[in-house]
Amino acid sequence: MTQNSLQGKTLFVSGGTRGIGKAIVYAFAKEGCDVAFTYASSADTANEIIADVEKLYGVKCKAYKLNILEPLTYKDVYKEFDEDFERLDYFISNAIISGRAVVGGFGPFMRLKPRGLDNIWTATVDAFVVGAQEAAKRMEKTGGGSIISMSSTGNLVYTPNYAGHGTNKAAVETMVRYAAAELGEKKIRVNAVSGGPIDTDALKAFPNYEEVKAEVVNRSPLSRMGEAQDLTGACLFLCSNDSSWLTGQTIVVDGGTTFQ
Repeated sequence: MTQNSLQGKTLFVSGGTRGIGKAIVYAFAKEGCDVAFTYASSADTANEIIADVEKLYGVKCKAYKLNILEPLTYKDVYKEFDEDFERLDYFISNAIISGRAVVGGFGPFMRLKPRGLDNIWTATVDAFVVGAQEAAKRMEKTGGGSIISMSSTGNLVYTPNYAGHGTNKAAVETMVRYAAAELGEKKIRVNAVSGGPIDTDALKAFPNYEEVKAEVVNRSPLSRMGEAQDLTGACLFLCSNDSSWLTGQTIVVDGGTTFQ
């Protein structure tokens, strides 16, 4: 990555208090990028991250509460963002849902129900659309930017109980390509980063977590599970000048597991 290419820029990432989102917050801040992120419920956790990031890297860091199941509230969050930041250069749609919200969406095919599937669609596709639309309006004012949707290889490789999520990841990757085709004239690039199974709290919530982990380690030529930090490099690359002619693509970071 071109040195200092992110200094003086601003990133907005959804779901920044744990796992992949938290790793992204720290990775971009380390490069001198100001960072804004959303959280679902714990303001205390968000504030701890803000204090830590500002102390470590000397950049501006802010957090905003967002219910990803109500994507239109992104508009209100962005209004708060505008009061704190003068520009927006990068947007990463990362937040996901779990727990009761995915009942009927996370499970075997014969147990899937529209309500759970609809919730996953709302949090995955609708949230990306609204978040990216609002981001694009601000990026246009600064001459362009980079938008990323986090995805997963669950749309490429069969993963037990993952039909709802996998199908929606395929959908959001298609939406990424449409967004890229239409936002290019504004000098805004849009891509996806598709991770293989990453060892996060979300994965540990799987009832068959140990089985999944063992299978991933077995499949990967690198013989290990993916960590949240393994996805930050692709995100940094896609937001740097080094990827200035790359748009409408999905970069797969999976430890080689999709080929096995």
